Amino acid sequence: MKQKLSIVKIGGNIIEHPAALTKFLALFSKLEGHKILVHGGGKKANHVLKKMGLEPNMVNGRRITDADTLEVAIMVYGGLVNKTIVSKLQALKTNAIGISGADGNTIRANKRPVKEIDYGFVGDVTAVDIKMIGNLLKATLVPVFCALTHDGHGQLLNTNADTIAAELSGEMSRYYDTILYYCFEKNGVLEDINDENSIIPIIDSRKYPGLLNSGVIVDGMLPKIQNSFHALERGAIEVRIGNLDLFKKESKNYTTIVL
Repeated sequence: MKQKLSIVKIGGNIIEHPAALTKFLALFSKLEGHKILVHGGGKKANHVLKKMGLEPNMVNGRRITDADTLEVAIMVYGGLVNKTIVSKLQALKTNAIGISGADGNTIRANKRPVKEIDYGFVGDVTAVDIKMIGNLLKATLVPVFCALTHDGHGQLLNTNADTIAAELSGEMSRYYDTILYYCFEKNGVLEDINDENSIIPIIDSRKYPGLLNSGVIVDGMLPKIQNSFHALERGAIEVRIGNLDLFKKESKNYTTIVL
C-alpha cells in the first residue's frame, strides 16, 4: 500500500501578504503524511525588477527570462522567498529544507528551444530524482522547492512553479498516492472572474476545451490547468485548485481537476 503524499504549490498573492502566508503555512504544517511545498515568487521578482528599472515581460502567463531577470529570479526565489518560508515552517515545528532543482540534482531541465517565442533562460523539466526526494521524505524532512532548475552544465533555469509541482506529482506518484494542490487567492476556477462564487466544481478533459474556447480559462490559469492534466496523466490521484479552504476537511469550496 502506497503512502500518502501531498504536493502543494502556493501562489504569489499569498506569498506577498504576511498574514495570508502565516495562515497558509499553519494549515500546510498540519497536513498529515508526507508533503512537499513548491513556490514561485513572481510578484516579488517583479517588484525587484522595477526597482532596477527593468520591466517584467510575460507571454500567455509565462515569464520571458533574460540574463538580468534570471539573476533576480535566483535571488528572490532561491533566497528571499525560499528561506522566509523555511524559517516560518521551522517556527511551526515543521522540519523543512529549502532547495532548488540543482540541490541534490533533484530536477534537471533543458533550456527551452526558441520557436515562435524566445523565452530566454527558461527550463523545461527533463528528469526528477525521485530517489533523492524520497530519501528526504523518509528522513522526515519537508522539501520546499523554489522555481529554479538546472541543466547539468552549470546553468540555472527559471521554471514555472506550476510545472515543477506537476512534474513532481507525476513522478512521485510512482511510489506515493499523490494529490496535487494549487493554492492561490481565488476560490477555484471561476466561470466569471468577477464573481467569486462562480466556482466550477469539476473540470475534466471533455469540459476543458469549451472553457478554453469561451475565454473562461486564460492567462495564469492556462499553465495551471495544462499542468493539472499532465500530473493526472502521469499518475496523480487528483488535482485541487482553490484558496486556503483546500485544506479544510469540511470544505468543498474549490475546483477538482480529473481526467
